[in-house]
Amino acid sequence: MTPPPPPPQVRRGVGRAADLLRSARRAVALTGAGLSTASGIPDFRSAGTGLWERLDPMAVASLTSFRYNPDAFFGFLRPLASQIALAVPNAAHQALARLEQAGRLVGVITQNIDQLHQKAGSRRVLEVHGNVRRATCIVCYREVEAGPYLDQFIRDGAIPRCPGCGGVLKPNVILFGEQLPEKSWQQAQAACRSCDLMLVAGSSLEVLPVAKLPMLALDRGAHVIIVNQAPTYLNVRADVAIMGDVASVMPAIAEQVLHA
Repeated sequence: MTPPPPPPQVRRGVGRAADLLRSARRAVALTGAGLSTASGIPDFRSAGTGLWERLDPMAVASLTSFRYNPDAFFGFLRPLASQIALAVPNAAHQALARLEQAGRLVGVITQNIDQLHQKAGSRRVLEVHGNVRRATCIVCYREVEAGPYLDQFIRDGAIPRCPGCGGVLKPNVILFGEQLPEKSWQQAQAACRSCDLMLVAGSSLEVLPVAKLPMLALDRGAHVIIVNQAPTYLNVRADVAIMGDVASVMPAIAEQVLHA
């Protein structure tokens, strides 16, 4: 069945966003959890479906709770890790990769830990909330490739342990109360200060300090495009704000940019 055409305001927004992207010289994308919901990975804040609707983030996903009760974190992580392991990039990830490959984006700053941007073909990805590729022992700080440990954890629920000292291995994802990875964070800020267009896709812009990144671009005169299901605090200042399905809107924008 052919999907219904998008509403007129969405079509107008797609056209305006495509015009801005075509004229930009240094466009940067900022993506959040809403970009990956079409890949089967739940987001955190959507009304009725977000993970924080039924879980207390400070009880299961803060650095303090991890140190005192890692079982709670790993209980929260196990179904999410299974979903991430099975997920494949959706049309929004692919659209951003196509824009980068065509020279229309200089890179992607992402709050996501699922590596779907890389799987879709994006080359310059700044993971400001970390990733699940590696893990670090909270006792001796030994760092290891996380894959084998997470695979076993998904299978049998055994908490990953350091091969050296036996301490708990913490995946290199950023928890509440934890500093962002310095190198990626510095690079993300520099990218926002030097861009002439920022494309926000699938982010509610509610989590600090990442939520302030578009302001760095705005303060230097950059255009801002926002594509998200729900409004953000920055919609009133954006050149274009499209409230719709990111997995449908982003491919439409990329198609117009690349083939108009």
